[in-house]
Amino acid sequence: MITDSLTPLVLQAQAGDRDAFSDLVVLFQSRIYGIVMQRLRNTAEADEVVQEVFLRAFRKLPQLQEAERFGGWLCQIAVRLSINRAVRRPNETCFEPESFDGVQQTEDTPFAAMIRQENIEQVREGLNQLGHMDRETLWAFYFEGSSLKEMSEQFESPIGTIKRRLHTARGRLREVIGAMQPA
Repeated sequence: MITDSLTPLVLQAQAGDRDAFSDLVVLFQSRIYGIVMQRLRNTAEADEVVQEVFLRAFRKLPQLQEAERFGGWLCQIAVRLSINRAVRRPNETCFEPESFDGVQQTEDTPFAAMIRQENIEQVREGLNQLGHMDRETLWAFYFEGSSLKEMSEQFESPIGTIKRRLHTARGRLREVIGAMQPA
């Protein structure tokens, strides 16, 4: 598409016209997919990143000051997000199926059951020795499965404070349980 007909479409999208943005997505989708796929070489990840590129572009479109530069701007978003995804993903490791033959299922022997029960009792005892706030924080996160946001509302504290409380409470629990271990 030539720049003369692209610029009005970008301006319409900036003005809030979702159909215009949808047309931009259709125009640039294959190009953006190619850029992302070149870096990631994984179709599932590429699909996710392409979605994220267009979502980010939609959110940041009002900040684009020169509508005629939309194509390059969109490509830069794609490059950055692709690099971020490639850097942050874990390295893949391949094993031959035969290598898993040595891995055995853990049997629930009476000894293993006894050890598991002792560990459960130590955690309970450790939780009981903690202060009220530490105990409540750990309980909400690990046993009730509350999210940080839910805990933020429950404890009427910012999420950052909840994260700090969790970190501190885990450290205190570790110390308490460590003190219960035989020397």
